[in-house]
Amino acid sequence: MSFIKVDETSDFSFHNLPYGIFSTPDDPKHRIGVAIGDQILDLSVIKSLFRGPVLSKHQDVFDQPTLNACMALGYEAWREARRTLQVLLSANESTLRDDVSLRSRAFVHQSTATMHLPADIGEPLPISGLFSLCRLIYNRDYTDFYSSRDHATNVGIMFRGKENALMPNWLRLPVGYHGRASSIVVSGTKIHRPSGQMRPDPMKPPVFGPSKQLDIELEMAFFVGGGNKIGEPIPINKAHEHIFGMVLMNDWSARDIQAWEYVPLGPFLGKNFGTTISPWVVPMEALLPFVEPNPIQDPVPLPYLQHNDAYTFNIHLLVSLKGQGIAEASTICKSNFKYMYWTMKQQLAHHTVNGCNVRPGDLLASGTISGPDPESFGSMLELSWRGSKSIDLGQGETRTFLEDGDEVTITGYCQGDGYRVGFGSCIGTILPALQH
Repeated sequence: MSFIKVDETSDFSFHNLPYGIFSTPDDPKHRIGVAIGDQILDLSVIKSLFRGPVLSKHQDVFDQPTLNACMALGYEAWREARRTLQVLLSANESTLRDDVSLRSRAFVHQSTATMHLPADIGEPLPISGLFSLCRLIYNRDYTDFYSSRDHATNVGIMFRGKENALMPNWLRLPVGYHGRASSIVVSGTKIHRPSGQMRPDPMKPPVFGPSKQLDIELEMAFFVGGGNKIGEPIPINKAHEHIFGMVLMNDWSARDIQAWEYVPLGPFLGKNFGTTISPWVVPMEALLPFVEPNPIQDPVPLPYLQHNDAYTFNIHLLVSLKGQGIAEASTICKSNFKYMYWTMKQQLAHHTVNGCNVRPGDLLASGTISGPDPESFGSMLELSWRGSKSIDLGQGETRTFLEDGDEVTITGYCQGDGYRVGFGSCIGTILPALQH
């Protein structure tokens, strides 16, 4: 369907066309690209070809070093951009296909590119006066939900027992908390083991040191686009118009630090030291062919959380772990985004129902994605059942939690007929704790 050759196992088929921010050795400027096969189409080079009713007036958004301005244009602009890209890349369209000079400038091989965070998490605001030399201050916004029933149940059983696994509010609303966006990093960034207070022996005072229960969290997240004014909720029947696209996420967690600190206000130092996301943002329109019926919710949510249109997606997710000195990575988790109990539309509607304003580039995460079977558990906390059993990596290697040097890779894709819509990789390696 495209004049660019794409292997059927590639994440970046003609049906996908995800957005990312990249640079190259010969041009360090951060710019917007679209992945197709093993190539990146540089949108700053072809911005003049976006001639639709919306984008003809806003071609400058493709010259920006982040996706924020593009996200801010809203739903109709995103649809128009995708239609334009599908035409330009199609096998029957000569504009790019036959212009050798333009193609040589517009396409970059992915192997030569460095990927960066897709957006400034939160919209940049201009400032003046004392800080005028800084020119911009970034209001960074990241929310993490807790929307997998299987995960919440597993964790609840571990800490409160089977009879009190789910808190009374869990089936009534999408539980969430505000995270620290300044420590969100792009795939490939190494993560230092965090240090903090822990209380391994409940009969003794807390101790300070490097976390001994460092964990992964298999998550996905979506970027907000469009936004809303403060005081004006986003109604659930319009929520999809504010969801730009999705990425993979590993929300690293220090379980021993978290267990001691989280009462009564929730996660803090056990979470905010690092969160890794994949660099490519898959637009929601590319995922719509893989939509599935929403989970049956009992009790029925309050009216502001009800929607009948399907907004649950069949996205295959895998987590692999490769220890230092181990030749091959081992798959430790096979899960699926369709296991989520609360949908993204419900998450966004709930987030704003009190009048909270969200902005282009805000990031809202799913929470750990676990399924009903042990192999689908999305954290080592669950896979090792709080450290009580070992996770087999093969070659005589086992884990309960992460060790220094461990490399974790999350991948995800939707499988079509002879093609994939994938997310690339979300990779992070654990470095030793810094000395204090």
